[in-house]
Amino acid sequence: MTTNPASANSSSLERDAQVAMSHGHVSPNDIALGVVIGRASEYFDFFVFGIASVLVFPKVFFPFAEPLAATLYSFAIFALAFVARPIGSILFMKVHERYGRGVKLTIALFLLGGSTAAISFLPSYNAIGQVAIELLAVLRILQGLALGGAWDGLASLLALNAPRERRGWYAMIPQLGAPIGFMVASALFSFFVVNLTPDDFLDWGWRFPFFCAFTINVVALFARLRLIATPEFTRLLDKGHLQPVGIVDLTRHHALDVWIGAFVPLASFALFHLVTIFPIAWNTLNSDRSAGDFLMVQFSGAIICAGAVAASGLIADQIGRRNILIISAGLITVFACGSILAPLIFGENAIGQTIYVNVGFMLLGLSYGQTAGAVTSRLGQRYRYSGAALTSDLAWLFGAGFAPLVVLYLSTEYGLALVGVYLLSGALATLLALSLDRSELRQM
Repeated sequence: MTTNPASANSSSLERDAQVAMSHGHVSPNDIALGVVIGRASEYFDFFVFGIASVLVFPKVFFPFAEPLAATLYSFAIFALAFVARPIGSILFMKVHERYGRGVKLTIALFLLGGSTAAISFLPSYNAIGQVAIELLAVLRILQGLALGGAWDGLASLLALNAPRERRGWYAMIPQLGAPIGFMVASALFSFFVVNLTPDDFLDWGWRFPFFCAFTINVVALFARLRLIATPEFTRLLDKGHLQPVGIVDLTRHHALDVWIGAFVPLASFALFHLVTIFPIAWNTLNSDRSAGDFLMVQFSGAIICAGAVAASGLIADQIGRRNILIISAGLITVFACGSILAPLIFGENAIGQTIYVNVGFMLLGLSYGQTAGAVTSRLGQRYRYSGAALTSDLAWLFGAGFAPLVVLYLSTEYGLALVGVYLLSGALATLLALSLDRSELRQM
């Protein structure tokens, strides 16, 4: 009998937890709940930072710059986490191999929640100067490293244990964390923006959502450890070969598959920040519409997104995951072409902004709902755990990490039509990657 290296190297605390949970039963519904709670907490942390990059950081950390330049500086720091994320995945895989999955997850989520909460205590630029910006950048990098380490394999395990005829439905469940996390983050910021004076909001109101992050991550940690600590969960992981492998081993056998997998969800990931973070920036810089009001418009859009994510699972079970990815990429292409006319339908027109946001969120949900399985469709079971993490990291880096920065600059310099051009490039990349990857067609 072979011994799982991760299990053999688990800490005594993790082994004690497994003994305590020895009678625990792990059902697909338990896994689904743990996935949703975990993903929602991660997305909450990132959306809180993204919203603050528009409403708070330009004034608190870059008061010396013009509003546009200050927002671009904020978006540059926003992108740091996406650069750090694949590095975090590689580093925390080593922690997993040496100390076990539970230890890795505990460190990662405490680091994620702690670094997010620490931002709430940062002094302003006016108080300590350049050091404030440097501390913000360091904490953002720590967020990215932690998010890479928060990969727990739950989504892959859920997909592997789902009934064949319901794989699309179970594949969409982890993706519900995104709209839920955005709803909580946007609602919190909207509440403080509407109910506080601008001075109070910039002084202390913006800090509360960041401070809440630590509590939310602790709750998510216990929800996930409740599953990870059960022997049945370990058996399911071993059965699915969901254990980390070295980055050299992974790239030697699946380098091309990782790259193709990273480009399959590019249309969805490019759209991701173009309906969440970028519209807030454009609205704040170019219109008199209340930020609190616009955040509630996006809140309603996130509800539509959640419904579309669920619908993607039902549709995928009928026509196949690959087919719905092609259809959604095609619809995003049409949406991108329409967005090239954005000055006519968006601009400072409140109705146009609302339509853009709601349609964008609907398409985001339809496409994003099936990206979890798409990024790992070409990977063998032995490489699925590490391959899924690295592929997802690269997809976020290429598709979403720099999107707010690039699109805000281009749209300001050359017009809103560039929003559509940027999104069109992502949609075409997805269609090209899908033409090279027919593994989903064979699976469904």
